[in-house]
Amino acid sequence: MKKIIKPNEKIFIAGANGMVGKAAKKSLLKSGYGLKENDGLLLTPSRHDLDLLDFEKVKIWFEINKPSVVILAAAKVGGILANNSKPTDFILDNLKIQNNIIENAWKNNVKRFLFLGSSCIYPKFARQPITEESLLTDSLEETNQWYAIAKIAGIKLCQALRKQHNFDAISLMPTNLYGPNDNYHPENSHVMAALIRKFSYAKKKSYDSVTCWGNGSPLREFLFVDDLGDAIVFALENWDPNSPNAPIDREGNPLTILNVGSGLDISIKDLANKIAKFSQYNGEIIWDQSKPNGTPKKLLNIEKITKLGWEPKTSLDEGILKTISLFKKENLYETKFL
Repeated sequence: MKKIIKPNEKIFIAGANGMVGKAAKKSLLKSGYGLKENDGLLLTPSRHDLDLLDFEKVKIWFEINKPSVVILAAAKVGGILANNSKPTDFILDNLKIQNNIIENAWKNNVKRFLFLGSSCIYPKFARQPITEESLLTDSLEETNQWYAIAKIAGIKLCQALRKQHNFDAISLMPTNLYGPNDNYHPENSHVMAALIRKFSYAKKKSYDSVTCWGNGSPLREFLFVDDLGDAIVFALENWDPNSPNAPIDREGNPLTILNVGSGLDISIKDLANKIAKFSQYNGEIIWDQSKPNGTPKKLLNIEKITKLGWEPKTSLDEGILKTISLFKKENLYETKFL
């Protein structure tokens, strides 16, 4: 099959130094993009080099660098505590970042644009497993609605530009991610990183117990971030929403968003027990039921992207073991966050 993008593209990875951005860069290089021998280039400005919150700076950067492909992996992210305590930051910063990049990509004739959303865009009580058509069919999970609304706005802006201006924008909705370059901040991390930090540190310090939020009943799906990196490259190369074989919604209209996940979920209690075991921690696990559980179950339906030919490669056990090993190797126990 002929690939939609070519090895000589100038590819801008917005958020290249984040967890998803680094995984995307790794997968692009592995697939032959950004290599001098192919006349390719990966544009990966740091936050210091380019302030994505500043429209004028983003505008000038696009006019100078003229990327042909853009991957929007930049976002302000965090767990339940961060979302609850800083709702203004989560909606305003993400709207600014998205609008600045999407508008300037369109105005500078970028030929392929990939927006990364999140599974939190879907309703709190969406039918499981969640299909792409569930978007905007019911109310959101309250604790991260600010982030979700910003992401929905990004999806809709991409769809609007495609509809009105034929701008080739596609969107991927990843499930919960973990793996290399994750954020282990005790207040801003997501559940997998938070549990790996808790149990690894408890093992190192010989703590008698570890306290986890909620009652452990919620079911969550997890995807190793390198698998998302491969899905990003796969979508850029192979997914044309206007193709006769492209995924469609229930009304037969072309879809411009696709779910990306593992297709499997696990309870937070079972996940905690698994991480404790892999961390060789034998102490007591205490569940603080005064803390919120979040959405009871969140599993994505990934049939549409798997029918196109992509599938996850890393099992949950393999991914957790790799991630714990990296946590120890990089000696993240004693960071300023702990």
